[in-house]
Amino acid sequence: MALDMDDRLRMTPKPTRTPAPLGELQSSGEIRILVVDDDPATCAVIQAALSNRDFEIDTVSDPMLVESVLTRRNQYHLIIMDYVIPGLDPDQVFTWVRDNQPDANIVVVTGYPSVDSALNCLRARTYDYLTKPFQVDHLREIVIRCLESKGLLRMTEEALRESLGGAIREKRKALGFTLSNMSERTGVSLGYLSQIELGKNSASIETLYRICLALGIKMSELFLAVQRH
Repeated sequence: MALDMDDRLRMTPKPTRTPAPLGELQSSGEIRILVVDDDPATCAVIQAALSNRDFEIDTVSDPMLVESVLTRRNQYHLIIMDYVIPGLDPDQVFTWVRDNQPDANIVVVTGYPSVDSALNCLRARTYDYLTKPFQVDHLREIVIRCLESKGLLRMTEEALRESLGGAIREKRKALGFTLSNMSERTGVSLGYLSQIELGKNSASIETLYRICLALGIKMSELFLAVQRH
C-alpha cells in the first residue's frame, strides 16, 4: 500500500493560525536565507516566493560549491535544501550545517519522499519536511512560522492593531454584545471602542483591561486570541 506522505510524515505540528503575509511582518534586522537545490529553476522559484526587502537570499545549485558556501563566514538563519543532491550525501550536508551554521534552521524539500528520509530529517532536527511539487504559499507559511519562532519576524504595529481589534470584535459578537453595551460596561466611549475594533487606534493597557473585564476574559487570553487570529 502506497504511503500518503502528507498524512504520515509530519516534522512539525500544524500552526494554530495562518501566518501573517510578509507585508504585515517586520524583521528585527537582516535575515539571511540559503537555498540549496541542484535545479536552478527551483532555486529561482523559492527566491521569488520569499522576496522581501529584509531578506538576503543566496542560492547554490552546483553540488561542488555546497560545502564551501556552508563553511564560509556568512551565517544563515534558515537553510532550505533539497534532500537529494547528486554527488552529496544528506548526512554530510547536515554535518556541514551543524558544524558551521549552528544558528540555522533547516527546511528540507524533496521530490522523493520516504519514511527513511523523513526519519533521517527528524534525527537531524530539521524544522520541516516538504515534498515536491509544493505550493509556494505553503513554503512561505513554513518559512514565516520558522522565523517568527526564532524571534526574527514580528507583526507590524498596524497589523497588530488590526488583529487585536478583530479578536475583540469576534469575542464581543460571540457574547451578543453591541458596541453600546461595551461602552456602558467599560466606561469607554463608543467611538473609541469602534476605532479600536477597526484597528485604527491603539488601546492603552488600562483600556484593554477594562475591555477584558467586560468580556469576561483575562488579558493573556486576548493576546492568545490575537496569535490565532
